[in-house]
Parts: sequence; C-alpha cells; structure tokens
Amino acid sequence: MIDEWTRKTRAMDTEETVNEALPEEKCLVDNEQFLKLEKAAIKIQSWWRGNMVRRTLLHAALRAWVIQCWWRSMQAKMLEQRRRLALKLYTCQEWAVVKVQAQVRMWQARRRFLQARQAACIIQSHWRWHASQTRGLIRGRYEVRASRLELDIEILMT
Repeated sequence: MIDEWTRKTRAMDTEETVNEALPEEKCLVDNEQFLKLEKAAIKIQSWWRGNMVRRTLLHAALRAWVIQCWWRSMQAKMLEQRRRLALKLYTCQEWAVVKVQAQVRMWQARRRFLQARQAACIIQSHWRWHASQTRGLIRGRYEVRASRLELDIEILMT
C-alpha cells in the first residue's frame, strides 16, 4: 500500500511537471480567451452603438414628423383664412352690385312714376278745362307700364 506521504510527493511531482508545462499553455489559453472576450466585447459594443444610432434616428424622425404635422396644420389654417377672406370679399362685392342695381331700378321706377303723375296732372287739368267748357262726358283710363303710359280717352258730347 502506498502511504500517504508517497501519494503527496507523487502529486507534487506531477503538479510541478504540469506547472512547468502550464505557463506556455496558460499564456496561449489566456491569449485565446482574451481574444474571444475582446471579440465578444466588440460585438456587444457595436450592437449597443447600433441601438443608440437607431434610437437617435428614430427620435429625429419623430421630431421631423411632429414638425411636418404642425406645418401642414398651419398651411391648412392659412388656406382656410384665405378662403374666408376671398368669400368675404366676394360677398361684399355681390352686395355692392345688388345695392347699385336696386338703386338704379328704384330710380327708374321713380322716374316712370313721376312721368305718369305729370301726365295724369296734365290730363286732369285738360279734363277740368274741357268739362267746364263742353259739359260733355269724357271717360278715360290710363295705365302705367314699365316704360310707357297707356292712355284711352273717350269723349262723349251731349
């Protein structure tokens, strides 16, 4: 049976041989592991940078979209204001035309009325003179139309 002391010395001997071979192997293992870790870190960093760029672009796009929405609403408001102003100007012009037309028609109607009244006064004065002179019967009627006076007179002598 191998005693404990032998076992320990053998383990120490094998450990020394392993340790003697390990520094070179350990360097290679450490170097490979370091390269793997460095590649992993680079991948993580590039992924994080990509996320940050995408987030920044997304925020910029959202801000641009908000500005565009605001500008479109302002353009719609300005267009609506221009339309309302044009409508007000049009209605003012139309009302002015209507009022001028009404004034002209009123003037024409008044002129026709005054002509008819003057004609009626002349007829009445002649009628009175004639009635006092002839004692005859005069029947007549007159009608005022749009642009002229129609007059029918019948004189009956008795």
